[in-house]
Amino acid sequence: MSAHDEEKAEARADLCRFLAGCYYEPGPEFTEEKLFDSMLAAATRIDTDLAEHARRLGEAFTADDTQTLLVDYTRLFLGPVQPLAKPYGSVWLTGETTLMQEATMAVLELYRQGGFDIDEEFRELPDHIAVELEFLYLLLFKRNQARRNDVADDLAALTALQQRFLAQHLGAWIGPFAAAVQAGAETAFYRELGAFTERFVRNEEARETTVH
Repeated sequence: MSAHDEEKAEARADLCRFLAGCYYEPGPEFTEEKLFDSMLAAATRIDTDLAEHARRLGEAFTADDTQTLLVDYTRLFLGPVQPLAKPYGSVWLTGETTLMQEATMAVLELYRQGGFDIDEEFRELPDHIAVELEFLYLLLFKRNQARRNDVADDLAALTALQQRFLAQHLGAWIGPFAAAVQAGAETAFYRELGAFTERFVRNEEARETTVH
């Protein structure tokens, strides 16, 4: 892998981690930690399409106040009665509203194989969109490490695990979830976030069919 390709691979991992962060409750820390500047920097190192998504996302965040974004976040992902875009893979994979289904157990097994532990203080379900994106980040990060250290067996195992995860879980439900986010959002920020997330995941799927 060339130095340029290695830089892009590291940027993909970074961007995935930043996208995961966007699915937590919006607050001033998004600005204080310069989240959107970091996203734009990472996306620019990958390609112009993702950079444009990142630019629009950052602009959309500053267009509304935190309270307006928090209201939209609550409507979309929390309720109070029926969230417009439930952020759990099992809901979209099965079409059922029951949580902690077999699909959830299956993704937990993939987490175990990837050495991914969820913080005990985390109060969401393990197939939450933020968690699945963080797992994808971990796989990308570990693959970069294995590639740099020339550990072929680890790289092959991690690549296979990522392909299964995208095919059976995140890639299988990101489309309808992102569509629901875009349809239900009242703020440009969440509409942009839904579109950006799907584009990123689809890019990773496409890359897996051509580059290992």
